[in-house]
Amino acid sequence: MCPKSDVTVDASKFDRSGIDKQTLEFNEKLIKIWADGPRWYEVGAAAYRQMRWEGKTPLPKPVVLPEGFNGALPSRDAGREIPYRVFKPSGGVSKGIHMHIHGGGWVLMSEAYQDPYLKYMADHFEVTVVSIGYRLAPEDPWPAGAEDCYDAAEWLVKNGPEVFGGELMFTGGESAGGHLACLVAFHLLKTLPTFSFRGLLLHFGCYDMSSFLPHVLHHESSLVIDYDVMKSYIDALLPNTTEADRRDPSISPFWQDLRGMRLPPALFTCGSEDPLLDDSVLMGAKWGMWGAESVVKIYRGAPHGFIGFPPGTIKAVQEVLDDTEAFVRAKMGV
Repeated sequence: MCPKSDVTVDASKFDRSGIDKQTLEFNEKLIKIWADGPRWYEVGAAAYRQMRWEGKTPLPKPVVLPEGFNGALPSRDAGREIPYRVFKPSGGVSKGIHMHIHGGGWVLMSEAYQDPYLKYMADHFEVTVVSIGYRLAPEDPWPAGAEDCYDAAEWLVKNGPEVFGGELMFTGGESAGGHLACLVAFHLLKTLPTFSFRGLLLHFGCYDMSSFLPHVLHHESSLVIDYDVMKSYIDALLPNTTEADRRDPSISPFWQDLRGMRLPPALFTCGSEDPLLDDSVLMGAKWGMWGAESVVKIYRGAPHGFIGFPPGTIKAVQEVLDDTEAFVRAKMGV
C-alpha cells in the first residue's frame, strides 16, 4: 500500500477547467481593461494616485461613505502623525479592533480608498476597523511604511481600549497589506511579548520580496498584476538592494525562521489566478509546520485583489468574505 502523504492539497482548487463562466468572463474583461489603461510607473506614483482617486484608471472611482471618520496617532518621529480611517459596526456593538493595512504595492492607495469593504468588515465581523495610512514609496522607501504599521499596532495595543472601547484583536490586509500585517505580528512578538493577536487576516500577500516565488514568473496572464508590475513596486520600495538584502526576514517574512515562535492563528486566502498564489500556499504551509494554526483557502479562478470587488461580481468574493467572517468569529469565540 502506498504511504499517505503528510501534506495534502486539494488540486481541484487550482484546476482551470473548473473555473465557472462568470469568473472566466470577468477575468477576460479585467485583462482588457488593464491593457487599455496606463501602468503606474508610466505616469508616476503621485499622478497615478490622483488619477485613481478621480476614477481615471481602469478601476472605478473610490466610494466615500459618511459612516467613516478620520483620525491620527503618534509616530516614532516627533511632530509627525500617522493617519487612520475608522468604521464602527452599524449595530452599535464592537467586540474589539481589527487593524487593517491597505494594499497597493506599497506605492498606491491609502486608508481612504476602501470604504465599502471596511464598512462591510465592521458590520459583519462586529469589530471596529482601523485602517492605517502608512507612508508610501517611492517618496518614502523601506522601512518607512512598515515602521508606521509597527507604531500604529503598538499604539492600538496600549490605547485601543480607551480610544475605541476594545482591545486590538486582529490585523491583516490585502497584497502589500498582507505582507505588512505579517511583519507586524513578528514585530509585536519582540516588542510586546505579553500581547497576542486573536488572528491574522492575510489576503493574497507577497511574502518573498527577494526575487519572488516561482508563480509570479509562471503566471502568463496580465490579470491585475504581473511580473513587470511587481518588479516596479519592489524597485520603488527597496531601491539599491540586492536579492540577498531582500531575503532579510525583516523584509521577506517567507525567510523568517518560525521555529519556536508563538505565532497567532492565521487565515491565508488567494485566488487560483493570482501571480502570488505560491506565496499564500507556501507561507500558509510554513505557518502550520511549527504548530501554529494555519487556514489556507484558495478560490478557483479568482484574480488578484478580488476581495475588494463588490459582492456578486464573482462568487469568490462572497465566499472569501464569508470565510473571513467565520474565522474572525471563531477566534473571538462567538
